[in-house]
Amino acid sequence: MATPTSESKNTKPTVPHPIFIEVKQRCLITAEQLKRYSEPDELPTDTRTAPDLDVGFGQQRALKALHTAIDIKASGYHVFAAGENGLGKRTVISRLLHRIAADAATPDDWVYVHNFTDPRTPVALRLPAGQATLLQHHVNNLWQQAKKRLSQRFRSDQYQSKIEAIKNNTHQKESHAYEALNAEGKQYDLALTFRSFDNKAVFVHPSQLPTDGDGHEDSSTPLSAKHKNKSPLNDSKKTNAVNADDEVSAYDNSEYEAELNNFAQKNHMQKRLSQLTIALEQIEDKANDAIETLHRSIAKRALEPLFAPVYEQFVTHPLVIEYLKAVFDDMVTHVERIVNGDDEEFVTAVLATTPSRYAVNVIVSHTPDSGAPVVFEDLPTHLNLLGHVEQITQLGTVTTDVSMIRAGALHRANGGYLLLEASHLLEHPYAWQGLKRALQSRKIKLSSLEQMLTLTGSLSLSPAPIDLDVKVILLGEADLYYELLELEPEFDAVFKVRADFHDDVIRTSDHELALVAKMADIIDYANLYPFNRYAQAALLEHLSLQAEDQDRLSLHSDLLIKLLHESNRHARLSGETIVDAHHVTQAIDDMDERSGYLRDLYWDELKNGQQLIQTQGNAVGQVNALTVVSYADSEFGMPARLTAVIQPNIGAGEILDIERDVDLGGSLHAKGMLIMTSYLRALFSQHHALNFSASLAFEQSYAHIDGDSATVSEGCALLSALANVPIDQSFAITGSMNQLGEVQAVGGINAKIAGFFDACREQELTGQQGVVIPMANVKQLMLRDDIIDAVSAGSFHIYGVYTLSEALTLMTGLPIDTMNKKSRYRKDTLFGKVLSRLMLWDDNQANDDDIDDKKSKRARKKQKARRQKKEDNKKEKRKDNHEVPVDSEHEI
Repeated sequence: MATPTSESKNTKPTVPHPIFIEVKQRCLITAEQLKRYSEPDELPTDTRTAPDLDVGFGQQRALKALHTAIDIKASGYHVFAAGENGLGKRTVISRLLHRIAADAATPDDWVYVHNFTDPRTPVALRLPAGQATLLQHHVNNLWQQAKKRLSQRFRSDQYQSKIEAIKNNTHQKESHAYEALNAEGKQYDLALTFRSFDNKAVFVHPSQLPTDGDGHEDSSTPLSAKHKNKSPLNDSKKTNAVNADDEVSAYDNSEYEAELNNFAQKNHMQKRLSQLTIALEQIEDKANDAIETLHRSIAKRALEPLFAPVYEQFVTHPLVIEYLKAVFDDMVTHVERIVNGDDEEFVTAVLATTPSRYAVNVIVSHTPDSGAPVVFEDLPTHLNLLGHVEQITQLGTVTTDVSMIRAGALHRANGGYLLLEASHLLEHPYAWQGLKRALQSRKIKLSSLEQMLTLTGSLSLSPAPIDLDVKVILLGEADLYYELLELEPEFDAVFKVRADFHDDVIRTSDHELALVAKMADIIDYANLYPFNRYAQAALLEHLSLQAEDQDRLSLHSDLLIKLLHESNRHARLSGETIVDAHHVTQAIDDMDERSGYLRDLYWDELKNGQQLIQTQGNAVGQVNALTVVSYADSEFGMPARLTAVIQPNIGAGEILDIERDVDLGGSLHAKGMLIMTSYLRALFSQHHALNFSASLAFEQSYAHIDGDSATVSEGCALLSALANVPIDQSFAITGSMNQLGEVQAVGGINAKIAGFFDACREQELTGQQGVVIPMANVKQLMLRDDIIDAVSAGSFHIYGVYTLSEALTLMTGLPIDTMNKKSRYRKDTLFGKVLSRLMLWDDNQANDDDIDDKKSKRARKKQKARRQKKEDNKKEKRKDNHEVPVDSEHEI
């Protein structure tokens, strides 16, 4: 049982053992080893005099990888920047890329224009930097001037006279044709007239013609007079080539056909009339062609002076010239629709200056000599990356055009650099697939996401793809990089370069100055108060604490920015204009308090006695283990009671890990337990059989436990219980252990020490308390100043050990594995006591077996004697009764 044994005969001797004294002196850590201070005299007076910032400070490996990827133009040389969040990866990369991009060539502009041959596939035009907006301006100006000039030309008297000439010429030809046909009909006593109800030309008998008394014109009136106002442009019924000035009386077909004397003659003339109708249609077609030729001639003469200077402007760009000629030809072809303004295709849309048919949609434009673009897309959806085609709904009809094509981040970064957060990219459907396809094909092809998701979709445009030349840098943590490598087979082929960002940097004078330069850069950017050299030193010491190493400095920019802002706040509240060390200390204390809610709950339980922690006295099989509790952004150290219980003469050295059996222990914790078990088996099985079983547990632990940092404390508790030797509860211990008994470094050492120190202070410091840690962790100590003061005053102690034996010596006050001349552990050593107990348990078991054998033998003799006596009594009784015994088989 793990019970206090202050009066046990196995308590530590009054006079310390010489080995204990020697180990204690050798393992003691001095106060000077507990923290590395920065020398304020070696730092700038304040951050205003700090040196210039080196953008790549501490990240030379990552920047070298970036330069490699940038210098290689082959496909697939894109970068995955791997590192923890908060390191400032994006800031470092952006600044580096802006420096490189400033000296790079400015990429070309891209525009989309209407395809007059296939309207569903807009044409992509590539122009030098700055020329896209110039082309857009020229085309918009062309439209405005063309519409104005064409309207003027088509309202001019000259145009009207030419149209009248064409109409009169056509009308004269029609009149001559009708007159000739009418003269031919008179030979057969037939007259040509027009029916009033449908204006159809027919032959009738002269007697059926209207007279003057009827209010109608005389039949002898020349037919040409009836077509005086006839126009081929306004005649909607070409088969009725002439419009009569006055209506002719309608006759029923049956009436005037009955009056004809010669049906054959009338049929002949009707055929001649049909032939004339065809001839008249040809005359009208020629007239329309003449008018159309006139329109085109006018349009060309009006537009050529407008287009000529634009041609000269883009004479070195054949594709642009080709497009401008297509615009010219389209305006000439559709000049009537442009002038009339009654066609939606030639009407300026809302919020536009040009009809979509002639719109120049600038996808991306750059200022000349501005360098390459550096783009960060914070919402990398499929549409935001590759662009999309917008649609509008008017009266239930979905429409789109070339002016509704919208650029994506790849368009804006084309010819430069694109930064993306990998986790954000993977959150959006089809974003990764679209980016991968674009980078592999080196083309940006707009596709309808609606069709990809539903396999259907409304009619949309299919713009021509744009050539892609970009370097993409994905930002993410290393774990995400490994997952992508495993789950996406083509990831490594697209992102061939990995740039690793370090969490910390070696702590040297030069690096401290470089970090001060980084502080100064942040202070200037945020317009904070300057920090004096003492504040700088306090910040550097805290960065070493965050790195958990005296010889390293954390590079986490988020933490540094937070400290700078909160320290600046305390200086401002105190009415000072420069930040000092005590402002930094206040900021650190505030941050610690904000994240200390769970820790305060634990200390409340410790004060109330709900958490059982013993920091004085001795106990067998009981150890104060040092643990770290991590919850969200809160992390703090606390002691935990670890107990071991032995069951002698049961089992063969099995050790039950209660945490693991109830699924509260992780795999690393189980590994540490198995290592410790293997160590014990190797230690004692060669001397004696392990005739016991044991169990280990963290008392009052109800959460998941992982890590192997409790291996040494578990070994101490178990060996204490095996040897029945008490452990000094004034000590707490942490450390990992290998199968050779060597103590290894663990994490969170500063928080662990602080946790036990606070517990001891809560229960009163006696001057005997302390912690035992791996010697490998000494260089990681960056303890609080109050702990260092306590160590300096001798009221708290810290020991560093290399082996489990040294730890046990400090905890028990006994030598551990000293051997005699026969290579056996001395009886006064801890291991000797363990072997003695193993043999004692074996002897006790053998004695118990002998006693049991003797008892069973005496019992058998007594039982035999009783049976014999009973038989003798039966014989005497029969003899007295003169009875003859009968065989049992014949008794029945």
